[in-house]
Amino acid sequence: MTEGRAGLDALFSHAYEELRRLASAVRRGESSMTITPTVLVHEAWLRLARDTAIPATSELHFKRIAARAMRRVLIEAARARKAEKRGGGAALVTFDEALAGGAEAAPDDVLALDAALDELARLNPRQAQVVEHRFFGGLEMSEIAEALEVSETTVERDWRAARAWLAVAVKRH
Repeated sequence: MTEGRAGLDALFSHAYEELRRLASAVRRGESSMTITPTVLVHEAWLRLARDTAIPATSELHFKRIAARAMRRVLIEAARARKAEKRGGGAALVTFDEALAGGAEAAPDDVLALDAALDELARLNPRQAQVVEHRFFGGLEMSEIAEALEVSETTVERDWRAARAWLAVAVKRH
């Protein structure tokens, strides 16, 4: 465990390369994209650095809160892009193949995923956390199980159920 801003800085420095790798996986690079993995990680870090209420944290907990911050950055970028282009053609991120059939997602799709995740969080908070940690945070099933204090089997079951539910819910939004 680390304390305060210095501890958060140390965690960020230690996790930086892994966060860039995770951001690359979420974004699945294409030269026409407007948000690079580096920008995504840095924007997420700026959000975290402004939050003085972040408690003492472990590296795993830091990854969890960084995943949430990266999700927020992606959602805001999608909203800005939608407002700017009103649904213009360039893709922003690529969803997990099970959620979007391997197709690249437009800002409307990112916003639909965010709305569906919010709805899932009201219905089944743990499943929503599993999706957020897995998709946005790139955590392994074992890490998610540890973070949520459940078995890996439970996490895998939640992941399958949440993906199936989201595949339908994203289409509704």
